[in-house]
Amino acid sequence: MKNQTAPKPHYFYAVGLSYKKADAEIRGAFSLDAKAKTKVLGQAKSEGIESLIVTSTCNRTEIYGFAEHPFQLIKLICENSNGTVEAFQKVGFVYKSQEAVDHMFRVGTGLDSQILGDFEIISQIKASFNESKSFGLINTFLDRLINAVIQASKKIKTDTEISSGATSVSFASVQYIIKSVPDIGSKNILLFGTGKIGRNTCENLVKHTKNEHITLINRTKDKAEKLAGKLNLIVKDYSELHLELQKADVVVVATGAQNPTIDKAILNLKKPLLILDLSIPKNVHENVKDLKEVTLIHMDHLSQMTDETLEKRKSHIPAAEAIIEEIKEEFLNWTKARKFAPTIHALKEKLNSIKDGELNFQRKKISNFDEEQAELISNRIIQKITNHFANHLKDDNTTVEESIEWIEKIFQLETTLK
Repeated sequence: MKNQTAPKPHYFYAVGLSYKKADAEIRGAFSLDAKAKTKVLGQAKSEGIESLIVTSTCNRTEIYGFAEHPFQLIKLICENSNGTVEAFQKVGFVYKSQEAVDHMFRVGTGLDSQILGDFEIISQIKASFNESKSFGLINTFLDRLINAVIQASKKIKTDTEISSGATSVSFASVQYIIKSVPDIGSKNILLFGTGKIGRNTCENLVKHTKNEHITLINRTKDKAEKLAGKLNLIVKDYSELHLELQKADVVVVATGAQNPTIDKAILNLKKPLLILDLSIPKNVHENVKDLKEVTLIHMDHLSQMTDETLEKRKSHIPAAEAIIEEIKEEFLNWTKARKFAPTIHALKEKLNSIKDGELNFQRKKISNFDEEQAELISNRIIQKITNHFANHLKDDNTTVEESIEWIEKIFQLETTLK
């Protein structure tokens, strides 16, 4: 038994790419739609990966999970998207252990978002978490971490003003339209695609433009009809897209297609047209810029716009970071305690075993041995000894792994969990 090869340790990693180093085209290549994300989870399960979640949004594609080596997780992204390992090496990132935990807190609380304070990401993380859970791919560590990140996100949203103003691409796009198009209330607006960003944009358009000329088109018409029913809007068939494009003054494209759905060949324009492409991968071909009537704006441009509300939100970053540190410290204390709890438990059992042997010896040796008093004193001493070791292991300056190894070696302990 002693000669069996010990299993290699698994570490917690965050791997992926985001808007920080990857432009929209590269992010599009690495994007994972719903089907691809499900395939990643199935593949991870079959390859013996115990716990992970996958997020793929317009701003990032990331995996948080446990592996012997980060390449196992990078491979899952590349094999289920149009991205390559070579491209990943240029724009991707790998964070391990504490750095990975830090990154997840910043992403989940909107501090790492393309538009500061964008809280849409936390709902996407929750959805990814629930799907991973359905595959049995959430261990105790990741379960606790996700819940800590959700807690931090809620507290930041409640206790700071970092989410005031334009906190999402959909809201920023509507603000851009209002600023750029005079008399927007009387213009024809076409929304193509009714996924999450499309729905949010549509709701913001109705709320902030008071426009009654908004038309919805979606490949699946009943989805568009469901949204239109709530907001009292017009729905047209996908087959009428080319006709509606000619009527429109503003087009918002937010589809989930993997290739461009609009190019200059289907545009026969007689008036100026503003197109906002909120899709990843891009769904509007760059060749539309060849037409002098067209102004094409992509989400990356929207996120670079600074305004007074953004500057105001920046002032709340320290307060948000303080909340993260507080909740993160609770989580890290839990992980430390979880790591050394089996050792402390085994130490207590060992000391109790020593105590039982010594009491048996004294019981035989001393005729009027006070067993109750001896038991009480011994238990108090054992408790004090184990408390000393536990406090040592909790100390921030302690190298927990080394100390655990040292304690186990001295007391010849066997623990069931490390």
